[in-house]
Amino acid sequence: MQVLKFGGTSVASAENIERVLAIVQQASTLGPVVLVVSALGGTTDALIGAGQAAAAGNESFRATLRQLEARHLTAAEALLPQAAQQADIQPWLTAQFTELALLADGIFALGELSPRTLDRLMSYGELLSSRLVAAAFAARGTAAAWADSRQLIRTNSRFGMAQVDEATTEALVTAFQLQTPASLWVAPGFIAADTEGHTTTLGRGGSDYTAAILAAALGAAKLEIWTDVSGMLTADPRLVRSARPIARISYEEAMELSHFGAKVLYAPTVQPVRQAGIPMWIKNTFAPHDYGTLVEVAPPPSPGAVRGLSSIGSLALLNLEGGGMVGVPGFAARLFAALARARINVVLITQSSSEHSICVGVSEGDVAAAQRVVDEEFAGEIATGRLDPLRPETGLAIVALVGENMRNHPGISGRLFGALGHNGVNIRAIAQGASERNISTVIRAADVRKAINVLHEEFFEATYKQVNLFVLGPGNVGGKLLGQLHQQQPYLRDKLGLDLRVVAIANSRHCLVSDEGGLDLASWPAELNEAPRLSLDEFTDLIISKNLRNSIFVDVTANPAAAGQYAPLLAKSVAVVACNKVAASSAYASYRHLKQLARDFNTKYLFETNVGAALPVIGTLGDLTRSGDVVRRMQAVLSGTLNFVFNNYDGSRPFAEVVAQAQAEGYTEPDPRLDLNGSDVARKILILAREAGQALEMSDVANESFLPASCLEGDVTAFYEQLAVHEPHFRALYDAAAGKGKRLKFVAQYADGKASVGLQQIAPGHDLYELRGKDNVVLFYTDRYPEQPLVVKGAGAGAEVTASGVFADIIRAARL
Repeated sequence: MQVLKFGGTSVASAENIERVLAIVQQASTLGPVVLVVSALGGTTDALIGAGQAAAAGNESFRATLRQLEARHLTAAEALLPQAAQQADIQPWLTAQFTELALLADGIFALGELSPRTLDRLMSYGELLSSRLVAAAFAARGTAAAWADSRQLIRTNSRFGMAQVDEATTEALVTAFQLQTPASLWVAPGFIAADTEGHTTTLGRGGSDYTAAILAAALGAAKLEIWTDVSGMLTADPRLVRSARPIARISYEEAMELSHFGAKVLYAPTVQPVRQAGIPMWIKNTFAPHDYGTLVEVAPPPSPGAVRGLSSIGSLALLNLEGGGMVGVPGFAARLFAALARARINVVLITQSSSEHSICVGVSEGDVAAAQRVVDEEFAGEIATGRLDPLRPETGLAIVALVGENMRNHPGISGRLFGALGHNGVNIRAIAQGASERNISTVIRAADVRKAINVLHEEFFEATYKQVNLFVLGPGNVGGKLLGQLHQQQPYLRDKLGLDLRVVAIANSRHCLVSDEGGLDLASWPAELNEAPRLSLDEFTDLIISKNLRNSIFVDVTANPAAAGQYAPLLAKSVAVVACNKVAASSAYASYRHLKQLARDFNTKYLFETNVGAALPVIGTLGDLTRSGDVVRRMQAVLSGTLNFVFNNYDGSRPFAEVVAQAQAEGYTEPDPRLDLNGSDVARKILILAREAGQALEMSDVANESFLPASCLEGDVTAFYEQLAVHEPHFRALYDAAAGKGKRLKFVAQYADGKASVGLQQIAPGHDLYELRGKDNVVLFYTDRYPEQPLVVKGAGAGAEVTASGVFADIIRAARL
């Protein structure tokens, strides 16, 4: 004996029912079949809606019933094309809808829809579909006995979610089997009857349960649940695009996953076949040759410790707290008894070892009733202050890891908490049984998609880690960065397992956003010009609202307002990679605050390119201090612009012309005064001093400018005019150094807690003397390098080089 159940989508149309007939006929070659069917897809919801409309005095229920009748008659005509075949089923269908209309009229007249009446109303969906399918078999020459599940399954009178009397049901099924020797039964799912003969239902999804009850009572060789997906998946495919099928799973694991929101299987279904040891297949009606999922007693171990992930939304936590609970027996029993009296199902339980609080999870729809009954139960303790009034917290969800093999793998919980923590998902409650088969965490409902994807990536996707980038400032450096990302995406996937996706690109005018899969980095410039406008605050809100896992904000601007966005992003565990020097060189309290936020929210704030473009200056300094070395002194040339200018100025051509060349070759800011006035270098040495442990402000950095004051007035055009006017001044600076055999270098220095920048004459033999082109160099004098400094040297300017430094920081943040 085999039991096959087909869900609503499998019988949603005549075309789909034809698929069901073919599958059942193939199965019948292996032995007798009991076929359980749901209502035609959407019918049960339509019947509920009609009943509610009727109870509310809304006559729209009549149109709904007419539409349902037309749909079923149309299906009958398609399945039974000959008039003789329709002779029996069409009058029967019409009679059923006449009964339905009378029932709905009664609801309309009374203005009331009781649970008992609703069960009767809903039962018509399965009655109609099962008779229709039985008639379709008969029309094809296959004898099919129609079995009324209300005569086979006996329940109590809890309408809407009736409990099955297993012993009586088994006796009724056995008797029917003896009286009906047909090799094919067709039975309606979902419905049953109480001892008074009143129609009951087994809960939404109860057709699965009907099939499992019949399979257990008949001692079936197997149960097949046919649906619209190829078995159970490692996660909800609506949330996780890379969810994969689970080939084999234990009853216990299937029960856990189905309880925690795996919609492919109704949770109570597992228990009857588990007790009887009947294997259960979950198959796809629309891809019948797919393997599906086999639920069995002892499946092979899963490749990893976790078999699947699932979630429950619309959850509330109820917190009962108070010093009066400590050491007093019975509080938990009274709490659960009060909830049970109100027929409130408890989804999750956790209690602190101090016994000061008990926390339970319930459906959000039960919060008001729960608060009322619990506050009534503990009214005396609340009045005397021994307990606090019940405190509900809504807007939550449960995310669960399920796997029989988790008990044999230490560290699963650590990986769970670490992965969620790195992505800013706060855990409000935790529950884990001694079997270690399920680890449940309560989180914000808004974080479910992110959390499920993070955990799926952690436990099932060893190949790639998806990283989502939000890039601000696709100008000279930013454009080079996006080009490098585009070029390296395949390499990063293959060699580092990183799937870097640029989700958004924004400039001062437009913001281009990807819906799925990341932006096309080959075509973004044209698309950006057509994208809508977005302010900086709105861009930050976009990043936060998308709530994507492994998010990184990449600031490739010099905009002070952009730096103001770092704090709210870090506080949401969004990593920040900053080419922008404003934040790290702002007020020391602000700098420390950003660093502390990164620590507090377990994310990264990286700004290597603030000093020396792609040179590992800040990284090297961090390595020194973290390993216990103490930086006593630093001497550096930190401006590629100024080094280029003074390496190329020898008095043979005007100073202004050399500066113009530097600007033309992309070594300066759009306003060259930002480079030549020394403020940029001052910021850099300030950042290095802070990274070395000094609490310095910008005002503490002495800046000995070599520019005449008039060069800093007016606009850029006036700046170049004043450079020409003061050519004798620049020639004198050069001649003074050259006359001594020295070279001019704009040097940043830090020693004894003090920092300064200014033009210096460097003698031959010094480490700075031979510095060529646009190179930067930093000399670290430390306790370990007291005489011969640790030297970091290389190109310190240029869009390609700077972009590569930002890229390197992105990789560091991504590999957190």
